[in-house]
Amino acid sequence: MNRPQTHEYPVWGEQYISLVDDDVLGILKKQASEFPDFLNTLIEKADYAYAPGKWTIKELAGHVIDTERILTYRLTCFARAEQHALPGFDEEDYVANAHFADRSLLSLSEEFALLRKSNLYLFNSLTETELNRSGTASKRQISVRALLFVIAGHLIHHTQIIKSRYL
Repeated sequence: MNRPQTHEYPVWGEQYISLVDDDVLGILKKQASEFPDFLNTLIEKADYAYAPGKWTIKELAGHVIDTERILTYRLTCFARAEQHALPGFDEEDYVANAHFADRSLLSLSEEFALLRKSNLYLFNSLTETELNRSGTASKRQISVRALLFVIAGHLIHHTQIIKSRYL
């Protein structure tokens, strides 16, 4: 699959897209098992936040799940040629209202694995026509192809944060 061109996504997308090589579908598939396996090594640190006001590992895992759901919803809408603009979301509000602290990290890792495995059926079914479609979310244009790269890069970004700030 070709990489998205800069006109296919807003400026904020570059921080995630730049982390992904050209085999985005291969990366997305590997992440389905690698990220849950990684989370399962962190069970003893599940409630740890590296600074006051920062998310715990459970909250960060929950944020990754919420974001995957939202970005996949956007991808689905745009692949199906949705013409209406989609709203943005405030990640801080989502985490604050999600009660991830009440859950086990194991349950979050299992949820991510199932969510990603399910999403892979959609991701792998996309045609070139669908990948080239785009739509508006958070008042910005983004293509289906770019969303695939953002989904993969978002997880890489947060995995790097865990490794550099939490461990």
